[in-house]
Amino acid sequence: MPDEPTRATRAAALARSAAAAARRIDGGAGALRLARAARRRLPGDARYGDPLSVAGDEAPEVLGRQLALIAAERPSALRELGFGALQVWQSLSEAQGRGRGDREVAILFTDLVGFSSWALQAGDDAAIALLRAVARVDAAAVRAHGGTVVKRLGDGLMATFDSADDAVAAARAIHDELAHVEVQGHRPQLRAGVHVGTPRRIGGDWFGVDVNVAARVAAAAGPGETLVSDAALERLERAAVTSRRWRFRAKGAPRDLSVHRVELPA
Repeated sequence: MPDEPTRATRAAALARSAAAAARRIDGGAGALRLARAARRRLPGDARYGDPLSVAGDEAPEVLGRQLALIAAERPSALRELGFGALQVWQSLSEAQGRGRGDREVAILFTDLVGFSSWALQAGDDAAIALLRAVARVDAAAVRAHGGTVVKRLGDGLMATFDSADDAVAAARAIHDELAHVEVQGHRPQLRAGVHVGTPRRIGGDWFGVDVNVAARVAAAAGPGETLVSDAALERLERAAVTSRRWRFRAKGAPRDLSVHRVELPA
């Protein structure tokens, strides 16, 4: 009768053999063709899984990045099927309005006026302290008005909202709260821009002309200003005070774009 070590050795060998067979099947050309053909028949983006589509912090995107790491090691039919499940999830999210490729969103961009010059003299510690203080303020304001911070851009951010009113109200709240922030005698001044459009959501980010327009609107603002595009102004429901209507040209923005300085009453 075989002793226990011999049985354990044989069992380990069988396990290794089975694992090797599973890897051969998983990485086989036939299995891969079938898995990829199945993905093309599923709803959603059949190319889901590239670095662009899995950027983000939601659980499916994090899982997608892990699957992408497996892809870098070897082809895998199981990986393709896993991406298939995630692409269906993304498609369902868009159908429910979370992807919003065909629905309007209000896009807010902000940044700090003169931050780079100040940081160069103030030093890294002071600059980081200021950015942390600003991040606490703007994240709270965006959240309080039903928005989502999409990403941080150095000393600014991009956020999305369901309405232009919410985006403008969040910008005003950030302006107001920054009046109480001071680092080494420096009080930051914000500029902000709001545009309404139908960008495409891929992964955790948004892309399209409307994103570029929102960024250009913000870049045209002065210290303490919130500018809105024509599209955003038309959709403001709360009473607003506007002034300084002008057209400007900027790379990536429509030639006939007009911007307006806007304030919501307290």
